[in-house]
Amino acid sequence: MYKKYRKKIIFSVVLGAAVFLGLSIYANFSELIEAFGIYNWLMFPLVLFLSLCNYLMRFFRWEFYTKTLDIKIERKLSFMIFLSSFIMSITPGKIGEVFKSYLLKEQDGTPVSKSAPIVFAERITDFLSLVLLSLAGALMLGYGTGLIIGFGIFFVILVVAISNKRFSYAVIGFLEKLRFVRRLSVKIHTAYDSIYQMVRFKELVVTIILSIFAWSFECFSFYLVINGFGADNTAHIDIFIATFIYGFATLAGAATMLPGGLGATDASITGLLVVLTLPKNIAVASTLIIRAATLWFAVIVGVIAVMFYQKMYHKNLDEIVLES
Repeated sequence: MYKKYRKKIIFSVVLGAAVFLGLSIYANFSELIEAFGIYNWLMFPLVLFLSLCNYLMRFFRWEFYTKTLDIKIERKLSFMIFLSSFIMSITPGKIGEVFKSYLLKEQDGTPVSKSAPIVFAERITDFLSLVLLSLAGALMLGYGTGLIIGFGIFFVILVVAISNKRFSYAVIGFLEKLRFVRRLSVKIHTAYDSIYQMVRFKELVVTIILSIFAWSFECFSFYLVINGFGADNTAHIDIFIATFIYGFATLAGAATMLPGGLGATDASITGLLVVLTLPKNIAVASTLIIRAATLWFAVIVGVIAVMFYQKMYHKNLDEIVLES
């Protein structure tokens, strides 16, 4: 299984290096090094700790979803599976996190079609929570409000559509007229039953609240990154504006479906900071630091978790067979 994704991970690392090179050229490499020199690196451990807090809140959401779907799994094992999926953070739209479903199936036989919709539900609540977090800053800046509201409306309509069984079954019934879809009919119905349970009102409210807390930690860490360059350079960027920039850039990156939002998220963060009159070198340095502390730190956590998972549970991920 793992071999299937190895090339994609390597490609994403190469793409990340290209993004770093492009931003370095944009900022002037010597001036970028100067910006790194004035950054207060004593704040960086706190930034990493806030990323860990984000992961913990998202684990609570994962646990809530597995209980909602009546998937019974020991908590320590569940935590290892959850963290192991972070190695797929640099897949398009994080869709590679369906990796969790294959590990669940390997451990207790839970069908992938039952648990994989958790990844879809996670993305919905991520988007909705980022929309809510970004909106205050967007209104203050008078920038990006229409796009953020548009994102929100799209996902609200999506949730309403999924919550309507009659409509959803009609769509599934129409698709089942296609031969290749008909062969997957049972799995499609299983997947829909799972996602339906996770977007009911109570479940949606609980998971959106957990998602807001989770992403608030990373938005605050971005605020700390910016302020690590000193008040003289960044005094006019408050917590609301920092939250808007990080939330907006994350939404923009996810919308492109690029691995980890590479390029799109980075360019959005840098561009918005420059628009707010930050020097190019500080804008690029802020972008690279926050991306290291969120995206790439998550990948490192995933790599370590995979190593521990294989050792603790005597599994070889290359031997896990993927379903079609």
